[in-house]
Parts: sequence; C-alpha cells; structure tokens
Amino acid sequence: MILGDDFTVLLVNARHVKNVPGHKTDKKDSRWLAKLLLSGLLKGSFIPERPIRELRDLTRYKTKLTNQVTAEKNRFQKILEDANIKLSSVLNDVFGATGTKIINHILGHESYRPEDILQYVHGKVKSSREDIKEALTGYITPHHRFMLKTIMRNISRIENTIAEVDTQIEVCIEPYKVERELLESIPGVSKVGSTCIIAEVGIDMGQFPDQNHLASWAGVCPGSNETAGKNKSGRITYGNKYLRSLLVECGWAASRTKNTYMSAKYKSLVGRRGKKKAIIAVGHKILIATYFILRDKIEFKELGPDHLSNFKRDRLIAYYRQQLEKLTAA
Repeated sequence: MILGDDFTVLLVNARHVKNVPGHKTDKKDSRWLAKLLLSGLLKGSFIPERPIRELRDLTRYKTKLTNQVTAEKNRFQKILEDANIKLSSVLNDVFGATGTKIINHILGHESYRPEDILQYVHGKVKSSREDIKEALTGYITPHHRFMLKTIMRNISRIENTIAEVDTQIEVCIEPYKVERELLESIPGVSKVGSTCIIAEVGIDMGQFPDQNHLASWAGVCPGSNETAGKNKSGRITYGNKYLRSLLVECGWAASRTKNTYMSAKYKSLVGRRGKKKAIIAVGHKILIATYFILRDKIEFKELGPDHLSNFKRDRLIAYYRQQLEKLTAA
C-alpha cells in the first residue's frame, strides 16, 4: 500500500485483513483496505534490510538445491533397486566413500562380477562379504546405465552450484561474523544453522517487542484457541516455515548433545508429549536464546542438565513450605 506523498510501502499479512466472506471483488477489497488504513488498523509486516534479504535469498536457494540433490539420490537408488542391486541394505551411506567406488566400478564396466567389487569394501563396513556380494548381484540394462549416469551428472552439476552459492553466502555474511559466532555457542546450532537464522530474522531484535513476538512470528509457540473456558487446541501457529524447519533441525541436533540443558529439556518432554512436540519445544528454546544473544550481543549461557531438576526441586520446596505454614497457622 502507498501512504502519503513519500510513497511508503506497507506490506500487510493477508490473514490479518480478511473481510467477511462472500461478494468478493477487487474493488471491494480496495475499499476495505482503505477503510482499515484510515482507522489505523493495518500493521506492517517485518521486512529486513536489503543485505539480510539478499542473504535470505541465497540460503533459501541453497536449501532448494540441497533438496534437489536428495531427490536425485533417492531416484538413483530406485534405479539401482530396479536393477536388483540393493546397496542401501548393506551400506549406511550409498554415496559415501565405499558406495561411490562401487557405483563407479559398476558404471565403468559393461559387465562386472560382484567378487571384483569386494576390493572396495573396507573393514569398517558392518555387513558381511557374503551379504554384500548378494546385494551386488543384479542385472543392469543399457537403460539403467544411461539413467544412472545421467543422474550422477545432474547431482554433480547441482553440487557445483551449491559450492558457488556457498561462496557468495560467505561474502554476504562477512559483516555479521560476530553474531554468527555468538549463535554457534547455542547447542545444536552449527555454522550453517547460525547463518540461516541470521538470514531469516536479521540481527536487529528491535523489530520485535519481545522474545515471545519473535517466537510467534516464527510459528514455534503454542497456539491459543479457548472457548467457554476450555482450550480447544494448542497446536503451533502459522509463521516462517523456513525458520521453523531450520529450528527443528537444530532441535534434533541439540537433543543429541551431552550434558546440556537442551538435551535435558528434550528428555523431560519426549516421554509425555512425544518426539515431535518435544523437538518443537527445543526449537522454541533455541529461538528464545537467539533473541537475547542478538539483542545483548552475548554468548549462550549453558544452564547444565541439572537445571530442570533444580527448578522442580525449588518449586516443591516452596510448595511444601507453604503447606507447612498453613498447617502451622491452623
């Protein structure tokens, strides 16, 4: 929307200006928006500065490219299984060092014997030689060979593009290296994760009134749906889907760390709430920590795995002290 003579652009969330359904036209929508603007009921959405927006374009594009590589690898394994080659059943990573050597040998020879490929299997592979030999016994047609070579070339092309995007990301993140290093102090947040967080939320936390507004904007805080004193649903709200998926990845990484508050938080919730809700809760904690780290420019303060136990103990002590005072007064 254009305001006044200075042509200020106001970007508004469509969910916040929804009109009564029915009899919808573009002219009626325009009049409705103008009425809301004159009443002061329009709230502008968060738009980061241009360097952050450019960094966001790069990180989101890299995510798309990475997903394409994953899809191509899945398609590659499907072609292998169609040729009765079951590499995924004997190798943890089909595209690891051993898997790559085996695939190159298969594609480089018109006819091959499984016994000749066993030389590429190192001692750390847990599967037996007999199982590997059986998994490699297949029949590759010219069509299979063409498809596999084409997919390999496409994977190589996309990975080269990802390397170029990574180089440009490093150029764009240079002014925010201090903030990135501070975010890396959070358990589960890697160099890539901290870069993507900065790309999505920026470094100016003055855009958000407090940490709860940031969590609501990201879509990782519990929803509010209460009617007649009853809570209907507590599912998470709509928000930034890119940031939410990133926080889930960081949450999984944090849940596997040792002797940290994040892992203790996950273990305390997973038993009664389930894995998915526990991971969202850990991602919420990571985002709250991000808010204060970027606002105050401080490192993450590790509370330790016993923080939750001490917190519960203090609450129990306060509760029983209150009950004892009531009994004494009676």
